[in-house]
Amino acid sequence: MTDIIRPQLDHAVINVAEQLNLAGQQFRRLGFHLTPRGHHSLGSSNHLAIFGENYLELLGYEPGNAHTRTDLWQAPLGLSGLVWKTQDASAVYDHLQQQNIAGSAPAEFFRPVELNDGTSPNARFRTVPLAASRVPNGRSFFCQHLTPELVWRNEWQNHPNGVADITGFVISSAHPQEAAKVYGELFGAHVLQTQSQEVTLRAGRATIRFITPAQAAPEFGIVPEGENGSARMIGLEFATRSLDAVRNSLRVGEIAFEDNASQITVRAADASGVAIKFREE
Repeated sequence: MTDIIRPQLDHAVINVAEQLNLAGQQFRRLGFHLTPRGHHSLGSSNHLAIFGENYLELLGYEPGNAHTRTDLWQAPLGLSGLVWKTQDASAVYDHLQQQNIAGSAPAEFFRPVELNDGTSPNARFRTVPLAASRVPNGRSFFCQHLTPELVWRNEWQNHPNGVADITGFVISSAHPQEAAKVYGELFGAHVLQTQSQEVTLRAGRATIRFITPAQAAPEFGIVPEGENGSARMIGLEFATRSLDAVRNSLRVGEIAFEDNASQITVRAADASGVAIKFREE
């Protein structure tokens, strides 16, 4: 495995479709500081919550743009994108082809970024996806940031809830080992760790977890399920500098939560279809 093809979470995508305003309000109530709305050259729009190593993307479209990127909006609402870092999208594509798990060739696009000094330079990206047939109910792809300085900016990294990074990305499947298999093909089978029915994969600060719906229910409550037991991205775990900051943000935002002292859980119904767990660093 080279540095180009190694598991490191870049960002997590939540599909909010036409509900960008509502989702933005909800995640601010959850204590996240969101970037101004961005507009991709491909027609989609977003808000980001930027952390230290990775970030969260609320991805949707504005009125009149439902016809753009229609492949994205066919995915269920909620957590729909598992995105890996790379410095070389072309090399990743070659590797995906060699493993017979390639989707389309690398695509380049941009998004103007509103900065505090009044300028709007273009943040530019190259992305390359895994084969859609191997990732039910969502997408998994690599993202090469050509202008990372326009994404990871200090003014966007301080969140009222104290979150520092995404530390967990949870996928539910009736067959966790089968759901994880494509990532063993991608990164090498040795990256997958199996304990009982749970499969885990370290991805930088984050751990990708594959669990069964029976395991998900007591941990996260009611979460979406994939049809016929297919894999479904259901939850995110965050490291916070202060659980008290999380509690304060959720109380101010009037968000219900479960608090067991060492972690705080917010149900999927209160976070745009994504179950959320906070733990102190």
